[in-house]
Amino acid sequence: MERLPGFRDFYPEPLPHTDVWSAAARQYIFAKWREIARRYNFCEYDGPPLEPLELFTTKSGDEIIGQLYNFTDKGGRQIALRPEMTPTLARMAAAHERQYKKPFKWFAIPQLFRYERQQKGRLREHFQFNADIIGESEPAADAELIALLIDTLCSFGLTRADFIIRLSSRNAWQQFFEAKGTAPEKAPASAAYEFFQVIDKLERVPAEETGKKLGALGFSLAEVNQFIESGHPTPELENIVQNLAARGLRDFVKIDYRVIRGLAYYTGVVFEAFDCQGEFRAIAGGGRYDNLVKLMSGGKVDLPALGFGMGDVVLLELLRARKLLPAFDSGLDVFILIEDEKFRPASLKLVQDLRSAGAAVEYSLMPAKPDKQFKRAQELKASFTAKMENHSTVRVRNLKSREEQVLAPAEIGRILHH
Repeated sequence: MERLPGFRDFYPEPLPHTDVWSAAARQYIFAKWREIARRYNFCEYDGPPLEPLELFTTKSGDEIIGQLYNFTDKGGRQIALRPEMTPTLARMAAAHERQYKKPFKWFAIPQLFRYERQQKGRLREHFQFNADIIGESEPAADAELIALLIDTLCSFGLTRADFIIRLSSRNAWQQFFEAKGTAPEKAPASAAYEFFQVIDKLERVPAEETGKKLGALGFSLAEVNQFIESGHPTPELENIVQNLAARGLRDFVKIDYRVIRGLAYYTGVVFEAFDCQGEFRAIAGGGRYDNLVKLMSGGKVDLPALGFGMGDVVLLELLRARKLLPAFDSGLDVFILIEDEKFRPASLKLVQDLRSAGAAVEYSLMPAKPDKQFKRAQELKASFTAKMENHSTVRVRNLKSREEQVLAPAEIGRILHH
């Protein structure tokens, strides 16, 4: 029986082969995400993996249906596995925004699902670190979010030599679009949307094809490239850069108007994190989406918002390539040897007491020869072995130094965490 294409098995270390993923590495990444989010006073939330299909079509239009796992449930409802978290966040924020002081800073680590073609760095499911600030329109919030993104990546051992945050603005492009005018036969709204789509694909579409599409909208590729190369920051971008400079993070960001973010709901500042060697897809991306909460609430709640998402697939590939993943050992503190079965009840009491005190403890569930038990302790990379010598003393051995001590059971915890 095979797993579905585009989905992953997460195995304990050591991994049986290279076609599976490490559960320990996943937990390591989750722990870092949570740790840095806590430092920034972000609170964790979550929502259901199944949502009404309408939640996603309201935000992205019916064209998103082709990318979803969707079905009709037994109650006749149109349902989809969540492809992203932001619509759920907008729904939740609109429902109970009066209960939270503004701005509120929330994060989640959802598993997301998209039915799309598999490629490097993109599967049909992934976990994602989502961090969002709701209820603040000032650029200071954008800077705070970008600082969180930088610190999160740095927490894994990545440096300025490994990644850069490319910072852009939908407002800057909107002003450029309006100043240059457009082809008269096209409605301004549809022309603007087409224009943004062309800009979003600048780095992926041949220049000749891009030039034709821009020409149909009343623009030339030369003037678009000139705007990008000038890289002149808008006042909001300048504010963000200065804020980050005050934190000592200026070197991690650069103004790059090639970044526009294809999602139609972004309204202002947008940004993406890229690896400096260009080997991988974007590590993270986000921006401001000030209209989404209003859209999701049918106009009842209007709150500015911004956020980013960082997927685990590209991040894991990047950390593996830079050799930044730690060795995932079992971390076993002590293996209890039961060489004489008459001491099994006392040994079980010792196992329980040590576990209750916070130690990671293992022992042989069934009677086994002493050498087999000791070999198992070595396989599990235990720091210590311990065996009852009588009902009041325990012989403890440090497997690294080979030093042995005879202690009372109550004293063992002291040396395990020394």
